[in-house]
Amino acid sequence: MKKQWLMTLAASGVLALTAQAAFAQNVAVVNGKPVTKARLDALTAQVAKSGRQVTPEMQAQIKDELIAREVFMQEAEKRGLNTSEDYKAQLELARQTLLIRELFADYQKKNPVTDAEIKAEYDKFAAANSGKEYRAAHILVEKEDEAKAIIARLKKGEKFDAIAKKLSKDPGSGAKGGDLDWASPASYVPEFSQALIKLNKGQLTETPVKTQFGYHIIRLDDTREAKLPPLAEVKAQVGQQLQQQKLAKYQEEIRAKAKVE
Repeated sequence: MKKQWLMTLAASGVLALTAQAAFAQNVAVVNGKPVTKARLDALTAQVAKSGRQVTPEMQAQIKDELIAREVFMQEAEKRGLNTSEDYKAQLELARQTLLIRELFADYQKKNPVTDAEIKAEYDKFAAANSGKEYRAAHILVEKEDEAKAIIARLKKGEKFDAIAKKLSKDPGSGAKGGDLDWASPASYVPEFSQALIKLNKGQLTETPVKTQFGYHIIRLDDTREAKLPPLAEVKAQVGQQLQQQKLAKYQEEIRAKAKVE
């Protein structure tokens, strides 16, 4: 009898220890269903991945959020919402989104942009944008006769910015009196840039310049040597751009391999 009692006591102790171990794996039990520590860790990792610091206070909030989710999920399941066709369709879309996101994240992790690639891209940009920058202003109109009439008015002393604000069809520069700010000639269409670089400071085009946008009267206000930001200042931006380009190419390669009927 004593031996049987000892065995029963030992079994009870094992059960108690097992229950304690199971409880340690849960952060709460809602209506008999456990909210596991693994779920807490996963949500905590997501919050940390977003760049937010996980403080003890934040950890408590995450725990409360998990418990609230379990309460609401149980209520939704009780009402049978998890069996609706709309729910199943949304669940499938969410699954696809998460899986595709993981695919792209895995590719980027295994194919990082190197410092050498960033420098090469920066050097290419610097070569294309070296030399002079021009500060120009223009008035854009639809018809050549209209442009010629404006040139005549300017030669008589009328103010360029006033006419630009009133008549220019370019809403961006027109509101600023025709000012196009500093830019490389390469940033304009060829006809515009070719006319611009022939001007001296303060000079107007003698005849209207025709482009795909209409007819321009161009004035050169100033020139300067191009000033590019150092690589250190734009390294992150260039790296992000290259990463996007790599990912876009990867997507195109996968789609090209797929057999779509």
